[in-house]
Amino acid sequence: MTRFAATTLAPVLLLLAAAGWGGVWIWLALAYLTLLVFALDRLGGLAAPGDPGTAFPAGTTLSAALGLIHFPLLALAVLVVAGQTGATWPERAAAYLAFGLFLGQVGNSNAHELIHRADRRLRRLGVAVYASVLYGHHASAHPLVHHVHVGTAKDPNSPRGRESFYRYIWRVWRGEYRAGKAAETARRARAGKSGPHPFAIYAGISLLALAVSAGLAGLPGVLAHLALAAYVQSQLMITDYVQHYGLPRSRGADGKPEPCGPRHSWNTPHWCSSALMLNAPRHSDHHSRPGVAYPGLRLDETRMPTLPHSLPVMALIALWPAKWRQIMDPLAERWRSRPADL
Repeated sequence: MTRFAATTLAPVLLLLAAAGWGGVWIWLALAYLTLLVFALDRLGGLAAPGDPGTAFPAGTTLSAALGLIHFPLLALAVLVVAGQTGATWPERAAAYLAFGLFLGQVGNSNAHELIHRADRRLRRLGVAVYASVLYGHHASAHPLVHHVHVGTAKDPNSPRGRESFYRYIWRVWRGEYRAGKAAETARRARAGKSGPHPFAIYAGISLLALAVSAGLAGLPGVLAHLALAAYVQSQLMITDYVQHYGLPRSRGADGKPEPCGPRHSWNTPHWCSSALMLNAPRHSDHHSRPGVAYPGLRLDETRMPTLPHSLPVMALIALWPAKWRQIMDPLAERWRSRPADL
């Protein structure tokens, strides 16, 4: 757990210093989340996972702490980006990138971990994190749609063929909300539940978060919050795009998709970025065993598709569609042509 705690909490300290003192601390926070992570990925090699049969109380404590830290960090980000701390325009731009990267890479990954936990309090914390960046519906769509229909046309978050990220992001932004709401409504009907619809709760939390930003910094605070939320959401969507590109589930003679397996998600073994994102890049094992806590996720590069670079680097490449297809299409074709039992 030392690796996860050190990697995720160090940027928290830098971001707190950036909000309090500005100046060089903003640039150090940005350098940590970009240059240092890239360098450590190159040097660190593959980190072995823990025993998946073991309980990880320290992992739960870290995840809960990161979830609670998210809200003051978001408020501080709004203050800095909105210009309430005296930062210069270049510093505000750097702060936008630094806070946005942390909220998008660590915050999203941690919220994803929380909504899969059995403890209702942890799940609610994950919901609140997503809703604070105006993406609460992901808490319903991810488990009810993505995990059920991944690799098929019924999952908005699975890329279609050679679809570029730019075409993908607009389709997902609309489709995930609709699919998640339909699935949540159907689940409530089956269970005979009454009371507020979860999507109304997500909207309420989002409006409360925007109201807090308005109270902190007025209209500039709301605009800063919206800009940060858009950045955080785009990172969530590009992660799904990278991790599932070119790996559809084939259909059998009965027209049903094959079971989801290790071959339907891309993985990255890189030491630092994997720790920063709480082993979210070990995506195949997560889809196979979504209830396993992040320290226990396995990675088998002989059975699980592996990306040639770390997840953050591949996300950058995905912004250049021609280069992305040049790298990924041959890799995806090789995995699609492999026998299913290998």
